[in-house]
Amino acid sequence: MTDKTIFPDLKNTSVFITGGGSGIGASLTEGFLQQGAKVAFVGREDASDFVSEISNKTGNTPLFLPCDITDTQKLKEAMAQASNRHGTLQVLVNNAANDQRHSTLEVDEDFWDWSQAVNLKAYFFACQTAIEGMRAIGGGSIINMTSISYMMGNAGYPAYTTANSGINGMTRSLAREFGADKIRINALAPGWVLTQKQLDQWATPEALSAHLDRQCMKEHLTPSDIIDPVLFLASQSSRMITGQSLVVDGGVVVSG
Repeated sequence: MTDKTIFPDLKNTSVFITGGGSGIGASLTEGFLQQGAKVAFVGREDASDFVSEISNKTGNTPLFLPCDITDTQKLKEAMAQASNRHGTLQVLVNNAANDQRHSTLEVDEDFWDWSQAVNLKAYFFACQTAIEGMRAIGGGSIINMTSISYMMGNAGYPAYTTANSGINGMTRSLAREFGADKIRINALAPGWVLTQKQLDQWATPEALSAHLDRQCMKEHLTPSDIIDPVLFLASQSSRMITGQSLVVDGGVVVSG
């Protein structure tokens, strides 16, 4: 990141990101650190090397808290630790997700429950926990990462797309409920962002070519393309925007 957009009000802001040590989440952690924010993030895998690397790069050290977000109590405890270290959370980014491919007929109850726990349940309880503190300090911003997958009607991961759609419904309801508390809650729906996981597992030349044909803009998305839109939704630059789903996909789907 060289020519970064500056959002002055994000400096010293207490930010919490789920899945902030890899993929899109790692880029978001870097983006907030570059703004001078106080960032805490959770993830299942050890992120010590990432913390060291990003601290050297930005001159700002994030707080890494190991956590499986499907354990609601552990997630709440991690958020409390972040608040104790950095002050009451002012920004929450629900980013962690798992788009493991699966077919409808192979899904059993255990897989369904796991997928919803990762991709929807954790989002709700993170919102619930953050909202309590945000109400006490007079406001905040929550960004729920979803996906255009459900808008496209994609097959191949129905439990995941169900959760994506649920995130949007939840976002709208919570925005309505807590708008009077000056808590803004929005969703951000990326297109196919070429993280290392996507490149390793699903980004075949044929699939990439077919998806690019659907985009208005003929350039693949990278994690860095998601940073500024999230920073915008976190900052006071978007102070009257809430209950919305912002699509960042190079022009595949049309919202509104």
